[in-house]
Amino acid sequence: MASASTSEPLVSAKRGLYVGDAWVETPNYDEVRLPYDGSAIGLVAHAEDSHVDQAVTAATEGARAMAALANHERADLLLRIGEELRGAAEELAQLICSESGKPIKEARIEAGRSVNTLVAAAHEARQLHGDVVPMDFSPGGERRMAMTIREPLGIIGAITPFNFPLNLTLHKLAPALAAGNAVVHKPAERTPFSALRLAELVTRAGAPTGAYNVITGDGPALADRMLKDPAIAMVTFTGSMRVGSAVRAKAGLKRVTLELGNNSAAIIEPDADLPTAITRSVQGAFSHSGQVCLSLQRVFVHESIADAYLKGLLQATQQLRIGHPYEASTDISSLIDEAAAIRVESWIRQATDAGAHVLCGGNRRFATLEPVILTNVPASARISCEEVFGPVLAVYRYNQIEDAISQVNSTPYGLQAGIFTNNLPRAFSSVRKLQFGGVLINDVPAFRLDHMPYGGTKGSGLGREGPRYAIEEMTNLKLICWKTE
Repeated sequence: MASASTSEPLVSAKRGLYVGDAWVETPNYDEVRLPYDGSAIGLVAHAEDSHVDQAVTAATEGARAMAALANHERADLLLRIGEELRGAAEELAQLICSESGKPIKEARIEAGRSVNTLVAAAHEARQLHGDVVPMDFSPGGERRMAMTIREPLGIIGAITPFNFPLNLTLHKLAPALAAGNAVVHKPAERTPFSALRLAELVTRAGAPTGAYNVITGDGPALADRMLKDPAIAMVTFTGSMRVGSAVRAKAGLKRVTLELGNNSAAIIEPDADLPTAITRSVQGAFSHSGQVCLSLQRVFVHESIADAYLKGLLQATQQLRIGHPYEASTDISSLIDEAAAIRVESWIRQATDAGAHVLCGGNRRFATLEPVILTNVPASARISCEEVFGPVLAVYRYNQIEDAISQVNSTPYGLQAGIFTNNLPRAFSSVRKLQFGGVLINDVPAFRLDHMPYGGTKGSGLGREGPRYAIEEMTNLKLICWKTE
C-alpha cells in the first residue's frame, strides 16, 4: 500500500469550558494529542461536578429562551449557524483532523455534512406540528374536537463519540434547538476542540445565552453527574453497547436515545454489479480506518463470484494511501490511539489462531494499522460477532441466500445492513428478513444521508436520529381537547 509523507500538526490551542456563552477556566487541564503520532495539539479544561451544575443552570435559562421562540425564529437561527459553519468549514475540518486523526479529505466531508444537518433541522423546525384527532371516532366524542401539539422537553444532555466530533454533535444539537430545547454537551475526551469552536459559532449566530453549553473532562464522571441531575430531561448518547447499557440503567425516568454501533454486513448476490460492490466495499470498510458505527465489517459473497470479488477487493485495497492525516493524498491514517490499534491486532490474532487467513494488511506503526482483509473467519471469532471498530473486513462465502441472511443476523447488533442484487423481489424479500434498523439495496450499510431516519434494533440502540425523527424524541406530545357546543 502506498504511503503519504508526514507534516507538522497545524493546531495548538488551550480552551476552557463553554458555559452560558462564556469561557470558564478550571484548575486542571487535559492534554489532547494527534492520534497519528501522539504529538500534543492542545489543552482542554477538566470539568468537575460543580461545572456540570453551572452548565445546567445556564441551560435552564437557555431552555426558557429557546421555548419562547417561534418556529420560524428557531429555523432562522439554525440557518445562521449553518452559514457560520460554512464560513469556518476549513478551520473546522482542520480541528476534526487534528483531534480525531481523520484524513483531511474525510474531515472536509464531515464539515460539509454538518451544514446539511443544520439545514435539515431548520426545515423541520419550521413545520413542527401536531395532528387533529377525530373525536367522533368513538361514541361520546360528538361535539368535541381535539388536536396535539409538540412541546420541548427543556434540557437535553448530549454525549458524543470521537469519530464524527462535529456532525454527530449537530445530530443532537440541531434537533434539540429546532424543538426549543437547550443542550449540555459532553464531547469525547479526545475530540473536544470542534465542539468548543462550534459553541462560539452558535453564539455568534445569535442563539440565546445558555442554549448550548460544552463541558469537557472525564467522560464517565461527567456523564454520571448529568444522569443524576433532575433538571436534565433527556440524555442522547452515541457510543459502545457496554456504556450505552450503563447509561440506560442509570437514567431512571429520563428519556434516553442510544446509538450503540453495529457489526455491519453486506450480501453480494451473483447478479450484483461487481465493480460497484468492490468499490463500495473498500469505501465502506476502511473510511476513517473503520472507526464508523456503520463500517462494513463482514461481506457474504456468493461462491460463484467470490474469487472475482476477492481479487478486485485486494487490488482496490492495496491502492489506498497510508499516511499523515493532514496530507491531501492520505486515504488511511491512524486509529484514535495506539491502544485501539493494539486491540484490533489482538482480534485479528485471535481469528488467525482459529484458522482465519490474512489476505492483506495488518502491519502496525504506532496507532496506524494497514487495512486487513480476512477469509475463513470462524463464526465464533470476535470479528464475526462483535464490533471491531478498526480497518478489518472479513469475507465469507455462501451458496444459499437464506444461509447468508441467517449469518448476517447472527450478531447482537442491528443498525444497518446491505444487499447487492438486481433481483428486486429477492432484494425486498431479504429486507423483510434482515433484523436491522436500515437495509441498503445495492449499497453498503455505511451509506447515510443526514436527514434519513437512523437507528437500530437489538443491541444497536433505542430511538432514531435524523432531525425529523430526533425532534420527535426531544419533544412531549400534548393533547388539547374542547367541547364545541
